[in-house]
Amino acid sequence: MQKNGSAVRVPCLCKAHSLSRFFLPRPSVSNYLTRGLIERNTMVSSSGLTTQPLFSFGLISDVQYADIPDGRSFLGVPRYYRHSIIVLQRAIKEWNTHHNKHKFVINLGDIVDGFCPKDQSLSTVKKVVDEFEMFKGPVYHMIGNHCLYNLPRSKLLPLLNIQTLDGCAYYDFSPVPEYRFVILDSYDISAIGWPEDHPKALEAVKVLRDKNPNEDKNSPINLEGPERRFLMFNGGVGKEQMKWLDGVLQEATKLKQKVVVCCHLPLDPGAATEEALLWNFDEVMNLIHRYNCVKVCLAGHDHKGGYSIDSHGIHHRVLEAALECPPGTDAFGNVEVYDDRISLVGTDRMESTDMHFNPEV
Repeated sequence: MQKNGSAVRVPCLCKAHSLSRFFLPRPSVSNYLTRGLIERNTMVSSSGLTTQPLFSFGLISDVQYADIPDGRSFLGVPRYYRHSIIVLQRAIKEWNTHHNKHKFVINLGDIVDGFCPKDQSLSTVKKVVDEFEMFKGPVYHMIGNHCLYNLPRSKLLPLLNIQTLDGCAYYDFSPVPEYRFVILDSYDISAIGWPEDHPKALEAVKVLRDKNPNEDKNSPINLEGPERRFLMFNGGVGKEQMKWLDGVLQEATKLKQKVVVCCHLPLDPGAATEEALLWNFDEVMNLIHRYNCVKVCLAGHDHKGGYSIDSHGIHHRVLEAALECPPGTDAFGNVEVYDDRISLVGTDRMESTDMHFNPEV
């Protein structure tokens, strides 16, 4: 993976997807960044580096475990369904013995795969959750499309210990006074996971009908550019969640907290394929850009991973999937958090990324 978004990107595709297509290389994110912005962030960091992090945490995405033989994505990328839980087990062992004791772990979604036999969905989700609970500290989950292929929200959220009202899965937490983490529900407006007659499902169906003319709503054929994101295996952030996010960012600004936004679906085209983006990523980022507190956005879903810095200096890091690790390899991270940077120390197939920023909120 190349850090500046020039690598070919592969989105996480649902099993109903019937499209075969080719991806072209993406333009470098540096095309729309000024060198001065990056250098300024680096100089600010260099002037006051601290030797010890404020705290550290573990990070993993797209385990997508299933007790089935290995397979391939619709683009031919190998997937190691049984091995992925071994990657998680090795990650847990590493996190529990890390020299900087991790305060928590974040799972960026899709803990089981859509090909998991439906009569095994509940037991499979429980099996993976049990592995996460071997970590000696809090684990913060978010939901992905593959989670919702297996279980409805009513069964899934209690297993993931996501305690919110009305079946929604967005929340925030503050591990230290200086930082706040925001977990977005990227399938708030979605055609999967909700009952078919639920208002959020009906809104999603309308979005897909208006934005995607194809009979197969998982196909982006004839859609151009970012419009290719309007696929059934993606989703959006609803109005109530947007109001909540605005309130959280207001409060974080008052408290002079730096914010890390976590979302299963990527929020910046420079870090991911267009087919993998949140439906209303532009609306969410327009809101985020009204504040100076958000420093980093973390995402999963686009299995090859990606990295960009947007026009406001916010770092976007999409994580490489545990699912696509051949036996003997890993993809998880140890993250060290400082006042002026967040350093992702990747394991094996997960690339390390040092994200410097202006510490002022």
